[in-house]
Amino acid sequence: MAITCDVAVLGGGTGGYIAAIRAAQLGKEVVIIEKDKLGGTCLHRGCIPSKALLRSAELYAQMKNSESYGIETAGVSLVFPKVQERKQGIVDQLYKGVQYLMRKNKIKVLEGTGRIIGPSIFSPKSGAVAVELSDGEMETVVPANLIIATGSRPRTLPELTPDGVHILSSDEALALEKLPESMIIVGGGVIGVEWASLLHDFGVKVTVVEAAEQLLPAEDEEVARELLKQLQRRGIEVLTGAKVLTDTYRVEENRVHITAQSGETVVELTGDQLLVSVGRQANVENIGLENTDIGLHQGFIRVNEHMQTTEPHIYAIGDCIGGLQLAHAASHEGIVAVNHLAGEPSHGYRTEQVPRCVYTRPEVASVGWTEAEAKRQGRNVKTAKVPFTAIGKALVQGEPEGFVKMVADAETEDLLGVQIIGAHATELIAQAALAQLLDATPWEIGQAVYAHPSLSEIIGEAALAVEGRSLSL
Repeated sequence: MAITCDVAVLGGGTGGYIAAIRAAQLGKEVVIIEKDKLGGTCLHRGCIPSKALLRSAELYAQMKNSESYGIETAGVSLVFPKVQERKQGIVDQLYKGVQYLMRKNKIKVLEGTGRIIGPSIFSPKSGAVAVELSDGEMETVVPANLIIATGSRPRTLPELTPDGVHILSSDEALALEKLPESMIIVGGGVIGVEWASLLHDFGVKVTVVEAAEQLLPAEDEEVARELLKQLQRRGIEVLTGAKVLTDTYRVEENRVHITAQSGETVVELTGDQLLVSVGRQANVENIGLENTDIGLHQGFIRVNEHMQTTEPHIYAIGDCIGGLQLAHAASHEGIVAVNHLAGEPSHGYRTEQVPRCVYTRPEVASVGWTEAEAKRQGRNVKTAKVPFTAIGKALVQGEPEGFVKMVADAETEDLLGVQIIGAHATELIAQAALAQLLDATPWEIGQAVYAHPSLSEIIGEAALAVEGRSLSL
């Protein structure tokens, strides 16, 4: 007999299980279908494990530099298996937490592979899901509404297919049992620069090759230049505007060799391993989309601002719809979708309200439009940039690198965007995101009282600087 429910969620990653919890809160009967482990990429192969490694790398780098704080240490050494053990412990703890949340909210979890089916004896419309359970049995779930949250996987390049030995994706890199002496990273986007930062802090010689003219191609040009300067200052080799010639890849004496070309310049690169980090592609194959009228665009599921597909009772969220492909974006999309299908008040999904974070050293974070994007949108902008060197707490912490940049509309005074590169940027951006949500102007942000000394003072100073009233510049 088929399982009927109000909401079925195909995929138990961050967006999927948050959507399921929100639906349960609204009194809906919910079934979640997951073929692997609840928590998905973010918990098991992405955000959490990578940030655990980044924290260990950051602490190791600080300890090696402790003499600059007046603290002399001797014998500081890295035990990488223990780093991995700590990482896995955090993942396991959070995984148990997700499982508890499913029980607490009385959400039925089916462990198996789901495939959407068309109109059948179970339902006159598409959206039912045939599930092959982990024990080989079959089950059919018939929901009033379906949320597709199948996520994504690392994108590959021709002739550079990850083998887990010489060529790695971020998935294989997270499972490294020992560190290589050197690593070539193809791709200077978010994942690529995070791996470059942590591997270098662990003592690995790193070379990054990015095809675009700047690192983090989607971010502000000034931020990208500052990040490049800081990474190079630490000893990381970076090639931008360079194309990797994949057909030159070879392995000799257990080392990888590949050629990169920038204009007329050709560079031969050699390393112990090569990490391919060129984005992620949606998991939309073999989930039964052909049995529906759901549309795709450039390999991603098309949705409206309420996360509805071209079949109104079927929604899609997270990496499978493209966009920012961030865990917190997926969670927010899940809440938007559930609120809409339940008839709750909803303002829809706005990309410019979602913060973007990069956990390098120094960190990068932004929300809203960059200066270039604001100008492309036809806005007459005014900007201000305040360096962390003007903030006492940054000097106290020994982390004075970077700045905060604020972008506002010169005519309406609306806050259009904030970009940060510097210590704890991924925490500081929350204040800017709140300002975006509340439609605050720089003048209003500048009126808040900021604790001294604190890093948050830089947000207020940037807001004042936009108005030509900075107190520290």
